[in-house]
Amino acid sequence: MRFSFSRLDAALLFMTLVWGSNFSLIKAALRQMPELGFNSLRMALGSVLFAAIIQQRHGLRTVVARLERRDWIGLVTLGIMGHFFYQLLFMAGVARTSVANSSLVFGCTPVTVALLSSSLGHERITPVRWAGVILSLAGIYLVVGQANQQGASLAGDLLILGAMLCWAGYTVGSRSLLTRHSPLVVTGVTMTIGSALYAPFGVPSLLRLDWTAVSWWAWVLLVYSAVFALVVAYLIWYTAVQRVGNNRTSIYSNVVPLVAMAVAAAVLGEPITARKIAGAMAILGGVALTRLELRSAADTPSEA
Repeated sequence: MRFSFSRLDAALLFMTLVWGSNFSLIKAALRQMPELGFNSLRMALGSVLFAAIIQQRHGLRTVVARLERRDWIGLVTLGIMGHFFYQLLFMAGVARTSVANSSLVFGCTPVTVALLSSSLGHERITPVRWAGVILSLAGIYLVVGQANQQGASLAGDLLILGAMLCWAGYTVGSRSLLTRHSPLVVTGVTMTIGSALYAPFGVPSLLRLDWTAVSWWAWVLLVYSAVFALVVAYLIWYTAVQRVGNNRTSIYSNVVPLVAMAVAAAVLGEPITARKIAGAMAILGGVALTRLELRSAADTPSEA
């Protein structure tokens, strides 16, 4: 066996920093903006950025012309599940439960993705990777299992659970499209579809919003979340799904709760205990364990 750490792994770790901090930043922004209106603007900005990048790299007309009927069926399905329903559930959940609970539920993403992938015959789950998943989940419990539950609710937790299931389904469902199209095209088109469906839910709250009451830092948080949490992080995620598969990509979701708790400690004043430090070590150990690969080519996907 050997341990490998590539530039893609470094990018995935950066992604966990972005998504981990996004929980607290969104909760802070929602103090001044309604959740539906905030997210409608965030998704619209993300879609515009994706369109601009696609136009610069490939040309929008060229991309649209290359999409076949089966591609559109898949893209629309993923746009509805992975952006429209996911964002509705995610934003409602984040607004109604704690950072600890939200990040803990999303820590279940690797297990859900692994089960879905295995059931569809996409990937083989080796004992080593199962051990990494279990170790990381144990670390997640140590980090947030005994966290301050103030601000949490069962309704919020269930909404986040629904969002996690949508995200896992979107991740697994995108695999076939990613064999024919780039992560940029798949993510950009599906986000645009989801944003268009989401807009009617967000516009009414924006029309009622007192814009003078929104501070400059709330706008900074919105732009940051759109650029990094939606565009940059999504591209990293689906590039990894394309190159190394669903299971090995999703294991990095286990690092997100670690980052989320650290940011929540700085922003919300939640204490960092020895228990959480032990959990952090277990999470990182689980990620490292899943990067131990058999030398045989059959079990070692190639990386660029």
